[in-house]
Amino acid sequence: MNDELGRQLVAAATSRAKADYGRPICVAVCDQFGFLMTFVRMDDAPVRSIALAQQKAYTATRMGLSTAAFLARLRSEDIPIGYFCDPLLTALPGGALLLDATGRVIGAIGVSGLTPAQDQEIADAGTETLSLYQQTGR
Repeated sequence: MNDELGRQLVAAATSRAKADYGRPICVAVCDQFGFLMTFVRMDDAPVRSIALAQQKAYTATRMGLSTAAFLARLRSEDIPIGYFCDPLLTALPGGALLLDATGRVIGAIGVSGLTPAQDQEIADAGTETLSLYQQTGR
């Protein structure tokens, strides 16, 4: 994960939110360990979405799956999120893993500001931006 890729992921996500939903969002991109690398809060995005976007990206890397899949796991196994002993985890959809061409986790993207399903849709679209970046180098 590098700064240029992080900026491209943020730009793609914010453009999609504006074009598809006409609403502002917050977008966080973190490295493979869950540490924040790139963040943007669009004008008028909800303040609560700042921490949520960051926590969604963090959770995806720490748990190794999207936050939508993490929520499904918590529900199917009837596990309280507190059992993971990490107050930064969230099960709100909107976090997606970013994998390199070999399938290794290189980071994650977290989106907040829309409905959970819309946040997840935009986060998942980050993989398209990543694929294009990997193919073209930009």
